[in-house]
Parts: sequence; structure tokens; C-alpha cells
Amino acid sequence: MIGVGKAKQYANVLDKPLSRGRQEVSLSAFAFLFSEVVQYNQTQVDNIAELERRLEDAGYAVGARVLELLCHREKGNRRETRLLGILSFIHSTVWKVLFGKVADSLEKGTEHEDEYMISEKELLVNRFISVPKDMGAFNCGAFVAGIVRGVLDNSGFPAVVTAHFVPIEGQQRPRTTILIKFAEEVLHREARLG
Repeated sequence: MIGVGKAKQYANVLDKPLSRGRQEVSLSAFAFLFSEVVQYNQTQVDNIAELERRLEDAGYAVGARVLELLCHREKGNRRETRLLGILSFIHSTVWKVLFGKVADSLEKGTEHEDEYMISEKELLVNRFISVPKDMGAFNCGAFVAGIVRGVLDNSGFPAVVTAHFVPIEGQQRPRTTILIKFAEEVLHREARLG
């Protein structure tokens, strides 16, 4: 066994490193699988709102599992208890694990105290999907909104999370903004914590 490194053995699947680089899941395989999920759900619904809701529900389950995995591996089973902490966790750690990079921006809404936005110029789930004209403003970002809602709900930060297209001057494709509107109880708890 000259020149062969010793492979590290893991007792439990949860102890394995989460990411081995960008080659763990090929982009074409993900694009194909995700388009099949969209097509299957499209055959099961009558309108765009229902399709986006089904994608969000699928994303919610992913978000709950990603949170459990990251809390176990990265944080020693500890979870964020502060609003900005959980938003930063999603913006950086969760986004990097799922999409290979930190989200483009995290902003607080200017009109409402309970709104935050995560923006991405070219969201991975929208990159390979061509939307027919009859489907209007269908946004596959609903899947990512579901992931974010799953992470937030399972962390104790209930919120309504939606995905929206925001046009950019000089760009053909709009950016995707994940709008997070927290429940009243979250704001009261944050105010009590100081």
C-alpha cells in the first residue's frame, strides 16, 4: 500500500463531513432531479399558487433536516436563540452548504420592522427552469423559501417565507428575493432579550 493514504473511518453517518467539495452532487443531476420534482408536482395541481405551495412544503422538509444536521455537526447541538443570529446562520452557513456560496445579501425591510430579505442574483433552482408564458410569474424559489421556513420554524422562529422576482436594470433575468416576515411572538421575545 505504498502511496495510499489511510481512509478515515466514521462510526456514525452523522459524523461524516457534510461537504466534500462541489463534486459531491453534480449540477446536471441536481437540475434533472429538481425539474422532475417540478414537473411531477405540476401534474398534481390546478394553479400556480398550489404548485408553489407544494414546492415550499417539499423545501420545508429539507430545511428541517439541514438544520438538524448542521446543528449537530457545526454547533455541538446548540441552536441560535437570537433573531440576527439565526438570519446570519441561514445567510452564511446554510446557504454555503446548500449552494456552495454565501447568499448575495441579507437586508432588513425598510417599511416593516418584522421583514427581512435574502437576495440572490441567480438562484440555483431558477437557473435551469424555463417557465412557459401561460404560467406567468411562477417562481421555483418557493422551494428555497420552504427550506428557509423549515430552518426558522424548527429553530423556534415562526415566519411566513415567500419567494419573489425583483427586476434588475440591464439584466435579462430578475434576481430572487426570499422575503421573511416573522411572527409577532418572535419580535416580542427579541425585545425581551434586549
